[in-house]
Amino acid sequence: MVVKVVYFTYRGLFADNPRAVYEGLRARGDGDVAHTWLCTAKTQGTFPPGVETILYGSPEAAAALGAADVVVANDCMSMEWQKRPGATYLQTWHGTPLKRIHHDAPVRPGWLDKPDRDVARWDMLLSPNPASTERLRHAFRFGGPVHETGYPRNDVLSSPKRDDVRARVRAELGISDGTRAVLYAPTWRDDLVFDPTGGPDFEVPIDLSAFADRFGADHVLLMRLHSMIAGRIAVPPGAPVTNVSDRAESAELYLAADMLITDYSSAMFDFAVTGKPMVFYTYDLEHYRDDLRGFYFDLAEVAPGPLVRTSEELIEAIADTAVAASEPADRYARFRDTFCSLEDGHATDRVLDLLFPPGDLAGRSTMERG
Repeated sequence: MVVKVVYFTYRGLFADNPRAVYEGLRARGDGDVAHTWLCTAKTQGTFPPGVETILYGSPEAAAALGAADVVVANDCMSMEWQKRPGATYLQTWHGTPLKRIHHDAPVRPGWLDKPDRDVARWDMLLSPNPASTERLRHAFRFGGPVHETGYPRNDVLSSPKRDDVRARVRAELGISDGTRAVLYAPTWRDDLVFDPTGGPDFEVPIDLSAFADRFGADHVLLMRLHSMIAGRIAVPPGAPVTNVSDRAESAELYLAADMLITDYSSAMFDFAVTGKPMVFYTYDLEHYRDDLRGFYFDLAEVAPGPLVRTSEELIEAIADTAVAASEPADRYARFRDTFCSLEDGHATDRVLDLLFPPGDLAGRSTMERG
């Protein structure tokens, strides 16, 4: 019997947790599995040769989902489809939440209608760490099992190949061995995205001229914007910025970078696996926390790096090569213990064992041949 698995990653990418599950299942090589990915017209050409793709939202995609034995996704699917009896829908989600999400966040009328219909199809949900389990369950109003496995997408951060990945990505980005790569990965702002007038472009809140004057060619600023605003970046011509928002895998950028600048993004939890320094550029902390979204916990109490409020303070923090030590070392260790305890390089194996207990696929194939 051929087991049909359909994968979906936000924006139709070949990436993230579903990709790690797909590649892990292919690596096991047990049983007969047909793999199908949902893509968009923009992303279809980015999939590796031989990977079957179907356009998300099409009748063909609905048919593939309806015929699937297993569905693996990292976001809610807003398209309409019917899950067949006996199928398993695994929702991996795509980040440890600091900011409140789904029903825990301010909700616009009708905004969650289609996502909630998708949640009703889920059979299991992944949690990246024990601290997030009940938060995710409550946010989605999900009554099924939530499995604490860690995130498959982060296995590469602990892989024996991580140094090779770092070298490859830096070469692809033209970063020399002596250059310090600073990754800026902020989250999106609700008032910018949902501005009824269409909203302005995202203006980089960093004095790029001061960055260039202070660091020269010894540093490069890698900018990775959230997908909600990635197409609305306003960077002056000639600015010392490399826009990496279109790269599919964040984890590869975490390996390539030497430091992370973020704000309220879940990037902080994944990047912490590397143990490299972080700076939190929280120039609009009160507005974001009190007016826009709200937090599950106090970032100032647990952040494994300094919170800075101005571009001048940020540049000073970047210049401090021991910035990770500007907070007590045990603070970073506590952060990792709380949020990274399952990121040991084996999350994919745990997820595959949930979906296909050892021998399950081989057993199905043997029964079919017998």
